[in-house]
Amino acid sequence: MIPFKEAFIVWLRVALYSFGGPAGQIAVMHKILVEEKRWINEKRFLHALNYCMLLPGPEAQQLATYMGWLLHKTKGGLVAGGLFVLPGFIAILVLSILYAVYRETAFVEALFYGIKPAVLAIVIGAVVKIGRRTLKNRTMMTIAVLAFVGIFFLQIPFPALIVGAGVIGFLGGLWRRHAFQVVGAEASPAEVEAEEDPPHIQVAAPSAGRTVATASFWFSLWVIPTIALLLTLGRDHIFVQESVFFSKVAVVTFGGAYAVLAYIAQQAVEVYGWLQPGEMLDGLGMAETTPGPLIMVVQFVGFMGAFRFPGGMDPVTAGVLASCLVTWVTFVPCFFFIFVGAPYIEVVRGNRHLTAALSGITAAVVGVILNLGLWFGLNALFAEISEVTRVGFRLLVPVWSTLDPGALGLSVFAFVLYFGFKLNMLKTIGLCVAAGMAYSILVL
Repeated sequence: MIPFKEAFIVWLRVALYSFGGPAGQIAVMHKILVEEKRWINEKRFLHALNYCMLLPGPEAQQLATYMGWLLHKTKGGLVAGGLFVLPGFIAILVLSILYAVYRETAFVEALFYGIKPAVLAIVIGAVVKIGRRTLKNRTMMTIAVLAFVGIFFLQIPFPALIVGAGVIGFLGGLWRRHAFQVVGAEASPAEVEAEEDPPHIQVAAPSAGRTVATASFWFSLWVIPTIALLLTLGRDHIFVQESVFFSKVAVVTFGGAYAVLAYIAQQAVEVYGWLQPGEMLDGLGMAETTPGPLIMVVQFVGFMGAFRFPGGMDPVTAGVLASCLVTWVTFVPCFFFIFVGAPYIEVVRGNRHLTAALSGITAAVVGVILNLGLWFGLNALFAEISEVTRVGFRLLVPVWSTLDPGALGLSVFAFVLYFGFKLNMLKTIGLCVAAGMAYSILVL
């Protein structure tokens, strides 16, 4: 049995390393849990990842919760999932207060100027690593390429891509089973040994009674605060509006935060007036350059909405309370999905047809993550990006005159550090932050 104290330290380490969006965060967990500690084997890790990719919400945080649950049941899931969110929550809360109160935060801007290029290198490295582990044959590679083309050029909704990949995997598994496996048939003895379940992984068969009790408990935690606020403050209060809105967002965020950011921005600016035009990008910059899930940007939106419409409260106090509320209704559903669904996903883990379907989904997810990495790179290097449609294909064309030479230079610096000198993430980010601050002070 793995000591809970040791696991706590590992989950804290994962949380502090959780820069770089879902690709980087998933790679961190794989490196620590599968390669270093060998607490989880490869197939089980990918099987859990497949399930989390199917869920609405931040897949990396849900994967951490799932892994924590496998190791230490409910308390392990709570610690792993909670710690994953905590550093980003604190960082964005502090930055939101500085942004709202002072707005002229030159030091903060300089501090984070070097982070985006560093994160870009980390994300691309993660895409390469995950692709190597997942795309074991031409069939999986083809699915990944088609998924990338579908989401980046054709703007096919992520849920449609996932369903399509699952159907292809299921039908393909009936025809050529070995071609539709995440791990190839030609495994080395070391790989075979690594796939055996560690003795500390013991999953009890799910029961209807336990499932109903678990679902009722977490669903109550999710909705009771909103109902209490509605009965106490009325439907027009900012806390109620944000609680209801972000509860809905929590169940439609398929495909990660990028898939829902446009919807959040439109509603926050045009419908509710919580943000001014352009402020969503500032919040996104905070979320991209702090540890934790990118969907933490909703915390910034909630803070700014309550700061502008405090309802008689002190604006900063209202913003802080709104940040807590929005974070609660965003992440409690994540625990609901894992604690209710994971026992059943473990039961069907050995089902050959389901494994083939999920293998197709895993390959498609690689293409989706590549799409996110390319989108991130364009936005990190260029201030303006135009959207052009040709024969049904959407093209993102950077405005070359808006290329940030400092960001480009720092990106090259980050790639040299990360790929050339093979520094870890924190060292790469630290050196890039120092270089970015020096550039901001001396040149900008």
